[in-house]
Amino acid sequence: MFKAYKYRIYPNTEQQAALAKSFGCCRFFWNYSLNLCQETYQKTGKGLSRSKIQGMLPGLKKEYPWLKTDVYSQCLQVVALNLSTAYKNFFEKLAQYPRFKLKHHKQSISYPQNVRFEGDYLKLPKIGLVYWVCHREFEGKIKTVTVSKKLDSQYYVSVLVDDGKEKPKQSARDKAIGIDLGLTHFAVTSEGSKYDNPRHTKKHERNLKWKQKKLLRKVKGSNNRNKARKKVAKVHSKISRCREDFLHKLSRKIVNENQVIVVENLAVKNMVKNHNLAKAIMDCGWGMFGTMLNYKVEREGKTYLEIDRFFPSSKTCHVCLNQVGSLPLDIRSWKCEYCQTTHDRDINAAINIRDEGLRILSLGTSDTALGGNVSRVGKTSVLSDAIPGE
Repeated sequence: MFKAYKYRIYPNTEQQAALAKSFGCCRFFWNYSLNLCQETYQKTGKGLSRSKIQGMLPGLKKEYPWLKTDVYSQCLQVVALNLSTAYKNFFEKLAQYPRFKLKHHKQSISYPQNVRFEGDYLKLPKIGLVYWVCHREFEGKIKTVTVSKKLDSQYYVSVLVDDGKEKPKQSARDKAIGIDLGLTHFAVTSEGSKYDNPRHTKKHERNLKWKQKKLLRKVKGSNNRNKARKKVAKVHSKISRCREDFLHKLSRKIVNENQVIVVENLAVKNMVKNHNLAKAIMDCGWGMFGTMLNYKVEREGKTYLEIDRFFPSSKTCHVCLNQVGSLPLDIRSWKCEYCQTTHDRDINAAINIRDEGLRILSLGTSDTALGGNVSRVGKTSVLSDAIPGE
């Protein structure tokens, strides 16, 4: 199995300049190739293959000598591989259309080989020995080493290794849990546990607002504006790291305690069109949380399942399966008219999510058929919630 490890590196001034040149060369080749692919498609209706993109390198190196001297040759070949993969993911509807890379955004280069780790230093071709902080050891054969620079001028290295282990088989499905995601509580489980939403952006909002105001007062293109921009980027980086830390810890706790994990497949892109809730929704990181659950479950041979986003989890009584016609967001608890059971809205939704996931697993089919939704028999019509989990 492949596994990635991320470490902080501290290049000196000369190494930072050398990395900047490498970033620029790879960015140039990416933009040049992407532009040529677009022009070729407009003329012929076909794109360029990976081999054709790589075949342009000898001619470009003669035309632009700095492509030969300022960057490791195999980094440019990886650019061609990444571009062809980006187009493949786009046509398979797994990602958006490839975009041009900008100088002032995140920068990265990848080394497919000839990278060595020597104690406290990392040896990179054309860069030299770079100090790195090894907070945990990695085991396996190194496949790719990616060096990146964030907007706050911090450098990181990501090491992709093959540990030689096979993908574990799915274990027994002894314990299942349903998770209802929301805004007031980030996650509510079918066992009744509620995890509060940390609201990371709100905690740093005052500091971010103050530094953004200072940035707006600086003259464009000046050195002081660049310094102010880095200060704003550091606040955003702090928020991002706090969010990732919370999501990693919560996802690890849930995966360790359960064998089957069921969540809703939320359409976040559509939900953020509500401008009153867009900021709060983006701050949660629901998509990142689902990704973390998915790959951690896969490594341990457990089961991860997403049910249809239109499944009426909040409006269905998990005892008698009665469905209410309307349930506004301000109603946090409700009483079933048939079995007289009083439900907490979020816990009831999490239980229904778990039961629906177990139903799908027991039938061995998906939750949709012939393009339509398949729902359990209820006493009223099925109506979807405006904001799932709320």
